[in-house]
Amino acid sequence: MKEYQSLSHTRWDCKYHVVFIPKRRKKRVFGALRKHLGEVFHELATHKESKIVEGHLMPDHIHMCLSIPPKYAVSNVVGYLKGKSAITIARRFGGRAKNFTGEAFWARGYFVSTVGLDEAMVRAYIRNQEHEDERYDQMRLGV
Repeated sequence: MKEYQSLSHTRWDCKYHVVFIPKRRKKRVFGALRKHLGEVFHELATHKESKIVEGHLMPDHIHMCLSIPPKYAVSNVVGYLKGKSAITIARRFGGRAKNFTGEAFWARGYFVSTVGLDEAMVRAYIRNQEHEDERYDQMRLGV
């Protein structure tokens, strides 16, 4: 039986597969930043009453399966995650204390797809993304 979330007048199950990248798709998500970003994304998602069901941080992109209440637009939540995480990165790793106008760690835009009945498949894809990329790279090297 599927478990649904509740708001005051709504029963819902809205999950989205979201992918976004750093500026110019540079491989910038590694080491201490990678560990820190996982915590930051989970905390920021709770600010918008959302939850990261599954997530994986690759060196050059982020995969997430987000559960977002229907009262929030997906663009609102993803924009919030990207904007606030960029500020946190600038503070912690960029040596900036304030005055963040124009900070841009993430590239503009993102990919989003509704999960629907394929949730298990999407979650497995996100979980195994790194292994699939390595396998694909090995196949390209053999050509």
